[in-house]
Amino acid sequence: MLKKLLVLMVLFTPIVAFAADKAKDEPVEHLTDEQIYEQLKKLALVFETARDNFVEEADEKKMLEAAMNGMLQALDPHSSYLSADDFKEFNDKSLGEFGGLGIQITSDRGAVRVISPIDDTPADKAGIKAGDYITHIDDEPVFDLTLNQATKKMKGRPGTKVKLTVISEGQEPRTITLKRAIIKVESVKYEEKTMAGMEDDEDADKIGYIRISDFGATTSKELNKALEKLEDKDVIGYVLDVRNNPGGYLTAAIDVADAFLDAGEIVSTRGKRKTDIERNFATAGDLANGKPVVVLINHGSASASEIVAGALQDNGRALVMGSQSFGKGSVQQQKPLGDGTAIHITIARYYTPSGRSIQNEGITPDIEVLQSKVEVLERRESLYSEASFKNALKNEEAEKKDKKKSDDDDAELTDEEKDALDYQLQRAMDMVRAMATLQDKANLVPLTPEQAALTDAELADEDVDAESEKADDKKSEKK
Repeated sequence: MLKKLLVLMVLFTPIVAFAADKAKDEPVEHLTDEQIYEQLKKLALVFETARDNFVEEADEKKMLEAAMNGMLQALDPHSSYLSADDFKEFNDKSLGEFGGLGIQITSDRGAVRVISPIDDTPADKAGIKAGDYITHIDDEPVFDLTLNQATKKMKGRPGTKVKLTVISEGQEPRTITLKRAIIKVESVKYEEKTMAGMEDDEDADKIGYIRISDFGATTSKELNKALEKLEDKDVIGYVLDVRNNPGGYLTAAIDVADAFLDAGEIVSTRGKRKTDIERNFATAGDLANGKPVVVLINHGSASASEIVAGALQDNGRALVMGSQSFGKGSVQQQKPLGDGTAIHITIARYYTPSGRSIQNEGITPDIEVLQSKVEVLERRESLYSEASFKNALKNEEAEKKDKKKSDDDDAELTDEEKDALDYQLQRAMDMVRAMATLQDKANLVPLTPEQAALTDAELADEDVDAESEKADDKKSEKK
C-alpha cells in the first residue's frame, strides 16, 4: 500500500515547493530528491496513521483529494485540484450555461471573497457586490472549506434555496436566502444611448453602449456583431462597460482589444523562465473606425477585463474611467490527468503593453469616477405657492395627476431612469461626447487621452486665442 501511494504522490513532485509559510520576497530553498522522498514517505505515514486511528471510518478518496488540493492551494489562491465532478462542472460553465447563483468567488485568508456577481442572476438581484465576504453557507462556516467545496455547496438543483451570510465593508453581517437558477451567461449586450434628459430629442447624439459581462467562447463574435449594428446607427463613440466582469478566456480578451485597435501590442504573458514570454499583437482593422472609446472599470473588473482596459489605455486608444480594478494578473491552465480529473494551475503573469504587471495592482483609471448618488437639492414642489394657501381653489385635473404620480411611483424604473442613476455611466457618456466634439474640431484626428481630458470651455479659449492671432496678423499686413 505504501509503495503504491508513493507512486501516486510522485506525480505531483514538480510543483512541490514547501515554502508556503515563507515571505514572498524570500528565495525558495529547494529540496534534494532524497529530501523530497523522505517528505513523501512522511506524507504516506500521516495518511496511514490518520486512516487507522480516526474515530470514524475514514474516506480515503476524500483524504487524498484534500491533500492534493491543499498542495496546490499552498502555491496561490487560483491553483486547485479538480475532481471528475469539478472538472465536468468547470467545462459546463465555460460553455456558457450552468446551475447556481451566478457569483464569481476567490479564497481570501480562509474566507470566500466575491470577485463579482454575474449580471441578472440570483446573486446580482440579491445585491451581492464585488468585495463582499461570504462567511457561512446554510449556516455552516466556510473557513474550513476549499474553494471548490464552497462553490459546490452553493450550486444545486434549480429552484432550490441556499442561505448565505454576507459581510459588506463597513456593515453588519446579513443573511440572505437565494433561489438557485440555471445561469445563462449572455456575454455581450449593446444598445444606443442618449444623455439623461435628452431621450426625446431626435437630434441628440447617440452613444454606443457595449456591456461585456464575461469573456467566453462566443464573446468576440458577439462583440463584432454589436459594433456592426451600432456603426449602422451612426453613433459618435463608445462606452465599453466591463465593470464587475470577473474575466474568462485570454483569447477572448485579446480579440476584444483587437476589435478597437489597428496595431500595437495587446498583452504579454511571462512564465517562470526568462524564455517563457509570449506577446500578442493587434491585427489591422479598427471596427469602431477610430471613434472615441471610454472603458468603464471598477473593483470587480478582473483578469481578462484588466487586459482589455490596459491594452486600450497603453495604446492611447481609449480613456479608462471608474475605480481601481481587482488586480488578478495571473494565467491559469488546466492540466488533465488522464482519468477525468485535472489540476488548475497558475503558469504565468499578465503584463500590459507598457510592461506593467496587473497582479495585485490592477488598472488605474485615467479619470477616477467613484460610483456616487446624485442628491437633489431643490424640491420639485415649493412649500410656498398658491396651493399652500388656505381655501385656495382646486385644480380640476389635480386628482388625475395625483393618481398618475402614485402609479408612476409604484412602477418599476425604466432603462432610461436606471441609466440616469448610474453616475459612472453618465460621466463616461459625457466624456465620449466631449471627445467626439474635440475630434470633430481637430478634423477627425484621433485624440490622446490627455487631449481628450480638455473641456469644451478650454477648447473655446484656444479657439478665441487663434482668432486673435489671425486678427493681429491682418493688422500687421495693413500697416
